Amino acid sequence: MKKNTVRPMRAQRGVTGLETAIILIAFVVVASVFAFTILSAGVMSSEANKQTITAGLKQTRTLLLQQGSAFAFQGDIGGTDVVYKVAFIVANSLAGEPIDMTPPYTVDDTGTDPDYVTGNSSVTVISYADEDQRMLDLPWTVQFIGASNGDSLLEDGEKAEVTVWLLDRDTSKAITAADSVVYMDGTGDGGGAGGIGTTGTLLVKNTRFVIELTPQQGAPLTIQRTIPPGLRQVMNLQ
Repeated sequence: MKKNTVRPMRAQRGVTGLETAIILIAFVVVASVFAFTILSAGVMSSEANKQTITAGLKQTRTLLLQQGSAFAFQGDIGGTDVVYKVAFIVANSLAGEPIDMTPPYTVDDTGTDPDYVTGNSSVTVISYADEDQRMLDLPWTVQFIGASNGDSLLEDGEKAEVTVWLLDRDTSKAITAADSVVYMDGTGDGGGAGGIGTTGTLLVKNTRFVIELTPQQGAPLTIQRTIPPGLRQVMNLQ
């Protein structure tokens, strides 16, 4: 008969519940920190992208809106009927930021108009082009119409009529008289500079032209029109 032998139990080291909990907590903490880092980086990246997109839209979106028609005005220079100024109404589009419309010139209906305003710092620039020439910084005047708070900022709800001067107006003569407008050379009683001079090409009938109004911020407002085949004192260019 065989004897029952009792084998000694080998030493076994088990993993207690507390150790398991500590290991799991460590994994959770590490995972949480890693996830927080990833999320933070993603949020910062998204915010940076948002700022970049917003800045891009601000630069590419025009803050100006033309309202109504553009009007051209006829004068006489050396027996030739010409357009000496163009006027149009602008407003602040989409309730945008205020636009500085401080004009470089004014009019007083005496001597030669327009008159340069000493000390005015104009940040809005108006350029002109047709098939024969381009002028980068034309004289312009502004008159706010309707509701206005009295400053030179075009704000939400305000409208302003902008007049772009191509030639000087000699106010001592009737507009229908000979030489009621003169070439712009920056001399005389007031008088503009930057418009059509003696070497330039006059804006006459059947001429297509482009005016660009570029504010300090945002994209330019472009107005493209054609002078009709028959000139009148005031022409609605639609």
